[in-house]
Amino acid sequence: MKIVIINYGAGNIQSIKFAIQRLGYDAILSNDPKEIESADKVIFPGVGEASSAMKKLKDSGLDALVPKLKQPVLGICLGMQLMCNHTEEGDTTGLGIFDVDVLRFDTTVKVPQIGWNQITSLTSPLFKGINEKEYIYLVHSYYAPLTKDTVAKTDYGIAYSTAFHKDNFYGTQFHPEKSSVVGEKILKNFLEL
Repeated sequence: MKIVIINYGAGNIQSIKFAIQRLGYDAILSNDPKEIESADKVIFPGVGEASSAMKKLKDSGLDALVPKLKQPVLGICLGMQLMCNHTEEGDTTGLGIFDVDVLRFDTTVKVPQIGWNQITSLTSPLFKGINEKEYIYLVHSYYAPLTKDTVAKTDYGIAYSTAFHKDNFYGTQFHPEKSSVVGEKILKNFLEL
């Protein structure tokens, strides 16, 4: 199986690659459109600030490619947020895969949310064998509200989307590569889709 992690200069790619290796698979880091298109599975990571990450995507032409991909694609953290219509972070237009706007947490909660929280309302093959209220690892100041594409939610002042699924596209606000045994199982489920 050919697994490509999109390497567009946004953060956590090595930790994702190591997590995939621990599962017994190899992953290629690439920003080459042909390499990405020929993958069996594509991982779209993201750590950093939305507008600069989107600029890097546009500069490499990947903003046009990602929404057209036909194989399973997993957006992680900022990657998931960039798959939405828009984010308040840097007033950034996203890829429009998930029909929702990403908002900043209000001042009633500590921002950023850093650390472990629970996922509930799990309704996707991504969560096969995962129990309700398992803990996952999050680092973020912006969130996606609940939509018809929400397949997991978390409460942090309000209930929000911690995972999306629409057609061949999946997204997790949390970092599966940093979420211990539960996160490895979710990554494995994605690779076995």
